[in-house]
Amino acid sequence: MVALLSVGMLFIALPEPLSPGPSWLLIAVVGVLLIPTAWARSRGYDRLTQIMGHVLSSVVTAGMIWSLGLLVTALLSHRIAPPELLRASAALWISNILVFASWYWRLDAGGPHAREARGAHTDGAFLFPQMTMIRQTKIDLHEQGWSPGFVDYLFLAFNTSTAFSPTDCPVLTRWAKVLMMMQSLISLATVVLLAARAVNIL
Repeated sequence: MVALLSVGMLFIALPEPLSPGPSWLLIAVVGVLLIPTAWARSRGYDRLTQIMGHVLSSVVTAGMIWSLGLLVTALLSHRIAPPELLRASAALWISNILVFASWYWRLDAGGPHAREARGAHTDGAFLFPQMTMIRQTKIDLHEQGWSPGFVDYLFLAFNTSTAFSPTDCPVLTRWAKVLMMMQSLISLATVVLLAARAVNIL
């Protein structure tokens, strides 16, 4: 939830022509959707919480992709000043990391509630290093009940946006591979095509 709110805050920094509506629109929508999500979570309605989480992530993802399209259009038409292009590129690059980290966290092994219910994380879309440790090593490192948290998926998303690969965490499922390809493509368009072009204009 904090990650998606952060994305909404980043959209406030976007120039008005690059935002899908008023700059405050996305964070307002996220704030409204967080109310039933928090209510469902407090009542223990896990299925409803999961659905609302997917709706939240979908809304933020759609807003990010829309803004990226507007940014490409603005770049080609030279309607936005270079400093604003750089600022928008940085905001969308960070948003890309936070959005896909949220997706990985929500979808891997049934989501956070399902992972927590299992105790130890032994199966999922990503092969984390802790999952390959032998039993004695896990005991020695006090990792018997290890389960990935949001920071683990944030690290994965950061690597995907910077190295265009999962680095130390192999991807095992098709849906995860598709999401990582989408994230890498967005990062490539934002960093290489847009930011580099803006620097050349300066």
